[in-house]
Amino acid sequence: MGLFKKLSDPALLGGPSNRDVAADDPIWAPINGISLENYAELALAAQARGVTDEAGMITLGQERGWDATDTKAALDGWVQRMGQSMAVGQRFRKFLGY
Repeated sequence: MGLFKKLSDPALLGGPSNRDVAADDPIWAPINGISLENYAELALAAQARGVTDEAGMITLGQERGWDATDTKAALDGWVQRMGQSMAVGQRFRKFLGY
């Protein structure tokens, strides 16, 4: 594999992968019952209400009937998955309306 091929995927340098992700890949699975779309809806609600911190996001999740521990795990997990794959971040931004 040539140098340019190696550099074409940022994951090789510690960044998120830019490879396509299959629709049935486990990266899309909800985290403790909270899907990526749910996370985006929560982020939009937080933005609308001026919530800018994790504690506030967890409170908003509780208002939706989500367990605080599950919400924390989902917040952390989705951010981690976005760091693994650009496709996750792209889909998240799409759910946000971008």
